[in-house]
Amino acid sequence: MIIDLTYAIMAEMPVYPGDEETSLTHTQQFGRDGYNNHQLSINMHAGTHIDGPMHLLDLNEYISDLPIATFVGEGILLDVSGVDHVEYKTEYEAIIQEGHIVVVYTGFGKHYGEEAYFTDYPVLSPAFVELLIRKKIKMLGLDTPSPDKFPYASHKRLFSNQIPIIENLAHVDHLVDVKAFEIIALPLRIQADSSPARVIAIVR
Repeated sequence: MIIDLTYAIMAEMPVYPGDEETSLTHTQQFGRDGYNNHQLSINMHAGTHIDGPMHLLDLNEYISDLPIATFVGEGILLDVSGVDHVEYKTEYEAIIQEGHIVVVYTGFGKHYGEEAYFTDYPVLSPAFVELLIRKKIKMLGLDTPSPDKFPYASHKRLFSNQIPIIENLAHVDHLVDVKAFEIIALPLRIQADSSPARVIAIVR
């Protein structure tokens, strides 16, 4: 079974406050032009996307420079639904292993499209972030727009340790009772700090 964890890209989709709106235009139409074509203008952080280290660090390393193996790996779900802060728990020491792609289910994705989604989302505690770094995970996935708020200390700690962040995951609740799954989260091969991505979970 394959679970799609990606929001559809469409015109006027929700974007982080201050970011440019997404424009998706049907520029050529079959009845008029003999073929169909679409033109997309999108911020790299709209919808389901992957933040690369260049996003908040003074680097010249594009997301396309990261090893492709970074974006594929064994997934592990942490169900923390309903919390305002994702805290460190001793039990995570055994659950999270090196090379995991850790998906944090907060349940806050149900507010995607609402104004509160970009202002009231739960954040990760510093102790939890340090656990992820110590465990040498491949990547972190969230059903929220960010792991933190200004000045984005968690972003920077993760990026400094080469851990990209998948933000705005969809349908994460479908993984709650899944015992084993692989994550494939491929960014575009693009010379940019971050990228929209198609993210799927393959249930084993």
